[in-house]
Amino acid sequence: MMFDGMLGLADVGLIVLTTVVCTALVTALALVVLRWNRRGPVASQMAVVVGAAVASIVASVVAVMVEMFISAHDLVVLTAVVVVATVLSLAAAWLTTSRAVRRSVGTLTRSARRIADGDVVEPAAAGWKEFDELHAQLVDTSERLAQARAEIDRLDAARRQFFAWISHDLRTPLAGIRAMTEALDDDVAPDRDAYVRAIRGKVDTVTAMVDDLFELSTLQSGTLRLQREVVVLLDLVSDAVVDVQAAAAGRGVRIVQSGVEGHLLWADPRELTRAIGNLLANAVRHAPAGTEILVSAHTNDDDHLVVSVLDHGSGVDVADLGHLFDVGWRANDARSAEAGPGDGAVGGHVGGHGAGLGLAIVRGIVEAHGGSVTAAHVPDGFELAVTLPRGEAPAAAGA
Repeated sequence: MMFDGMLGLADVGLIVLTTVVCTALVTALALVVLRWNRRGPVASQMAVVVGAAVASIVASVVAVMVEMFISAHDLVVLTAVVVVATVLSLAAAWLTTSRAVRRSVGTLTRSARRIADGDVVEPAAAGWKEFDELHAQLVDTSERLAQARAEIDRLDAARRQFFAWISHDLRTPLAGIRAMTEALDDDVAPDRDAYVRAIRGKVDTVTAMVDDLFELSTLQSGTLRLQREVVVLLDLVSDAVVDVQAAAAGRGVRIVQSGVEGHLLWADPRELTRAIGNLLANAVRHAPAGTEILVSAHTNDDDHLVVSVLDHGSGVDVADLGHLFDVGWRANDARSAEAGPGDGAVGGHVGGHGAGLGLAIVRGIVEAHGGSVTAAHVPDGFELAVTLPRGEAPAAAGA
């Protein structure tokens, strides 16, 4: 191909073909080097890519110049200029790029190590935009991990405290049973029938606590299977009132109802009766002697029913309202399984049989039904309320 100032179609085609061939050969060589160096530093990978791009241009230019039969002098000059420019460009690119890459990767590496050590990473500019975005994700991850660790520590502390309370609450009636059986065995009991009744009562207390533990375990493990049916709220409340009536009468506490009639629910009657019963037992335990407990119900919209239990006790501190339905929580650590409805105890509302399980079970049962629980101070006292979805079946049944 001679250069005469004008290029024909064939000449242009030859130039394009030469450029394509040179670029393809250099690219293939670069791919081989990248594969061989696939575990190498990022900077070396980028150097190979940049070098391949420059080398393809140099090879294409030199090959085309050779095809144009330029003079030897011009070819040497052109080659020298291209080679020097290529070397200097690659060196500058290596110095600037490798330093930026090392700085960015170093920042990310240090942040990852800090996360592994449990630290929270502070926002920082890692370098390039992509690295900055990755570092921002590391910052967010470290914050989430810190929150998760704090929650795990809190739950672990609550678990240890819960087991300590359970051990104490079980030990107390068991120690009483042991002492009374030894008295009966040694024939020193002044009234054998009374001792037998007392032992039976303590056995009932331990059995109730074990039942509560089993119920709570099924709720927390998600193995509880609700047997839903159309139920009448008045029947559930009446059954729950019967269960706590003796304890209420012993303290002179009256249980009254308001607005409970006429409501239907699609729910498990056994579990929901237990939840309402736990609310009532809690209220009886802490209502001042000679007062009333009000059980009421109302709809807050077409699909939800609110059932509340109001007593005239002082309730718990505002700061403790969020813990009221936690497993094992109690406002007074000194409470034990022996604390009964007539103990006159003062302090936080704690359902169940002294182990702080009753209200936790209430929350589990209500949430299993798709509802929620709340606690609040009201002008007349302290109110615990459950909000339950009425479901479609009750509406169809009432049609």
